[in-house]
Amino acid sequence: MSDIPPTAAPPAFDVLAEAIGQRRSVYGHISGLRMDRFAPGEAWSTLPYRPVFVGDSETGVIHGGVVTAMLDESCGMAAQLALDGSRAIATLDLRIDYQKPATPGLDIKAHAVCFRVTRSIAFVRATAYQEEETAPVATATACFMIGANRTNMLTDRAAFDGAPPPLDAPDDPAGPFPTSPFARCLGIRFAENDTLVMPFSRRIIGNPVLPAIHGGMTGAFLETAAIVTVMRELGATAPPKPVGLTINYLRSGRALDTVASASIVKQGRRVVAFEARAWQDDATKPIATAFGHFMLRPAPGQEQD
Repeated sequence: MSDIPPTAAPPAFDVLAEAIGQRRSVYGHISGLRMDRFAPGEAWSTLPYRPVFVGDSETGVIHGGVVTAMLDESCGMAAQLALDGSRAIATLDLRIDYQKPATPGLDIKAHAVCFRVTRSIAFVRATAYQEEETAPVATATACFMIGANRTNMLTDRAAFDGAPPPLDAPDDPAGPFPTSPFARCLGIRFAENDTLVMPFSRRIIGNPVLPAIHGGMTGAFLETAAIVTVMRELGATAPPKPVGLTINYLRSGRALDTVASASIVKQGRRVVAFEARAWQDDATKPIATAFGHFMLRPAPGQEQD
């Protein structure tokens, strides 16, 4: 007789969906992201508007990293809804195409579909929008590793011991990000050799059991590093507009401070291509890299294409 206990039957789908809806990452929980509807391999979610999400207070536009984090987590919901819900998943890569800036003051919604699952990989696509899905703010494609670690997403619930930390952005007019509440919320600061540092905090945790940094927070940090680099090197007075961003996740972001640097790959009259990398205790072992494009804002007196 085998000593191996019989495999438990998977939960009914409605029970699974309820567990996934309640099983938020720490950042997802405190950001207010919620799953509104679900179907096998499919999730509809909403992120309520909050002033702390703003990336540029001059325009009121939401930071691209907020959209990245929402789409990352929404895609993860769809992937889990295509599985049995117990196996941990990890983002391998995430591609974001920004279609238009989010309208200030409005909630952002997302519809994510896991369209293929193999033995080890789940493939997902998603749309972020505000009023109509046919008028997207951004679109995304993502790949997730299935069984990325030993965390059981249905039973391991060491998520919130006490109230989660709030998302706030204290005013800091003399700091590096006086007009970017979300960058201040993440605590990003300048460091040596043209690098930036994002200090570890509970608010940026994705998997609370490991714990590991939320992939969307790493993406937001990489995008911020690229914005700073482009503005500094080109002498721009206003942040560039993100066009597209591809993030490759190479290692788990541990409970450590994270460092990032960026460089311009190619500069045109209207568009800049950049690359960025993030690491923790060893610069030769990045936890994530990114490549993307920004649209430069016109200088005073120039017309926008």
